[in-house]
Amino acid sequence: MNKNHKFTRRSFLKTSIASLTTLTIVPRHVLGGAGFTPPSEILTRAVIGTGGMGMGHVTSINTACKLLAVCDVDEKHLQTALKAGGADVKGYKDFREVLARKDIDIVHVPTPPHWHALISIAACKAGKDIWCEKPLSRTIVEGEAVKAAVAKYKRIFRLNTWFRFDSPFYGMGTPVKPVKKLVQAGVFGWPLKITLGGKTGFDWKQNQWCGRVNLTPQPVPAELDYNLWLGPAPVKPYHPHRVHQSFRGYWDYDGGGLGDMGQHYLDPVQYLLGKDDESPTHIEAETGPQDRDAVLPWRRISLRYADGCEIILDGENTDTAPFLSGPRGNLTKDLESSIPNLTDKIRDLPDPAPQVTDFVKAVKTRQKFALNEINGHRSCTLINLAKIAVQTGRPLRFDNKKQRFVNDSAANAFIQQPMRSPWKIKV
Repeated sequence: MNKNHKFTRRSFLKTSIASLTTLTIVPRHVLGGAGFTPPSEILTRAVIGTGGMGMGHVTSINTACKLLAVCDVDEKHLQTALKAGGADVKGYKDFREVLARKDIDIVHVPTPPHWHALISIAACKAGKDIWCEKPLSRTIVEGEAVKAAVAKYKRIFRLNTWFRFDSPFYGMGTPVKPVKKLVQAGVFGWPLKITLGGKTGFDWKQNQWCGRVNLTPQPVPAELDYNLWLGPAPVKPYHPHRVHQSFRGYWDYDGGGLGDMGQHYLDPVQYLLGKDDESPTHIEAETGPQDRDAVLPWRRISLRYADGCEIILDGENTDTAPFLSGPRGNLTKDLESSIPNLTDKIRDLPDPAPQVTDFVKAVKTRQKFALNEINGHRSCTLINLAKIAVQTGRPLRFDNKKQRFVNDSAANAFIQQPMRSPWKIKV
């Protein structure tokens, strides 16, 4: 440097600014190749419950997010998940250890339904977003608590059924969207009656997911923490039919085929009818006597709204009614209808309101997912109302605003069932 040159703060700044103007901003895809996403922008996830449907969450659901942890109370399930998950995945038996990790963004909850609400609420408190299996909750009060927790802790919640916005609706040969366009335009008139039965495949798990009465107690397998599997449910002697794939047949954990598949069928119907903020007022089930422990087959369930709209669940596949009927016409599978030129009408009708159907986008933008804790709780309430009608075996009246049965303490007892200590719902 020339000894006569005076290096001042002003000259330094001028030189630095000049240098900065020659810098080139390099796009992300140049640095890391096409589709490159910086590690800081990759969301992470954990799967709690890795038996049955849980392995689908491990290997093929929401794979855009990096899997860091798997959790199961059965050591065999856990080891299978660890093997499939990869080198970066750590295994746990207690879900609370998973939620304690600060590096996990999203928690998947494909456990039996008696755990859905408790784990979802705990995940909210831990600052996690939630991808929960159906049904959303085992009881109406549990669903109300999940809804409150998501709001309180400002989380994003997704329920794992998608037929209101994606894929052909079971047995109908068509997505819900064109049917929604017809209904919201009043093509069939009002009120509407929707019948779900064998034609739409609704009865296919009716007998498959029934329970067994008079189970003979068996030794608990060494690999299973049966106490933690039961969690909030009452203690009952172990039997292999009570857990894992067949747990759905017992009221303490689910609701038979209705609990297992009900939300897949009923949520799109709720969406079609525009009932995301309303519940039926009259519920009635035709059923033989039900066991207090095991779910047994039922024949038929009716859920009727105050405006006359009605949903029929045909458990015996004997109803010959079309899928949808109204004062002006009806609709069966493959968009076959008593109304002529239905395809032309669909093309000319406006689309339904847009929905956020990309869960990763919902998490990053903090927008409600298409099927969330609010409308998902409503469609799960349809399931819980139907279950209670089957369990009580008599007609029920439901207050749509209070979300309680009218002058019926016995039915209301099913809305909030006690949990085994130390487990409790606390938002």
